[in-house]
Amino acid sequence: MVESLGEHTFARQLASLRSGPSADAEQVTQALPGEPLRVLEDDGEWVRVETAYGYRGWVRREHLGGDGDADWLRPVAAEPVEHARTLLGTRYEWGGMTSAGIDCSGLVHMAFRACGSLVPRDADQQEEAGERLSEPDLRAGDLVTYGPPNGADHVAFWLGGGRILHATGREGVDCVVEEEEPPDLRERRRSLVRLGPRGER
Repeated sequence: MVESLGEHTFARQLASLRSGPSADAEQVTQALPGEPLRVLEDDGEWVRVETAYGYRGWVRREHLGGDGDADWLRPVAAEPVEHARTLLGTRYEWGGMTSAGIDCSGLVHMAFRACGSLVPRDADQQEEAGERLSEPDLRAGDLVTYGPPNGADHVAFWLGGGRILHATGREGVDCVVEEEEPPDLRERRRSLVRLGPRGER
């Protein structure tokens, strides 16, 4: 008989949240050590959980438990871009949220988290949570989202002077980079947004 985790638990170590209860299922995001999680479903070796920012996925039971870490949102940086720059050169990893591998929206999420602000995890959610801007109002640290008409699939920090900072899986780059906004990406630009504390408008 497997002991129940109750309604809430914590990530005991870096834990991959997957789209299904299998190690072969796609990684959708990661839970960091001490992160609080809400238990939604228990399937023996695997548990379906929801993160504090609303993301759901399956995680191995062995990666859960303990008392958690009350300082999981402790600020370690003054500005999101400041933290994002510490990750320059980090390899691109779909669903990643650490210096071992990170994706575009993971970079934004972790940069705000490093400042003690909890914002949504995905590019489309970050776009939705932000205050919409016009280009003249854009300032360093705001976000630029990209994608088709039906939703953002990429996000970057605006640095000013036509430069962005983002995690890209583009062939030949495949890492966190600061660069001139590539023309092909500029053509896919959707929105200019500003995220406030905890993603509030």
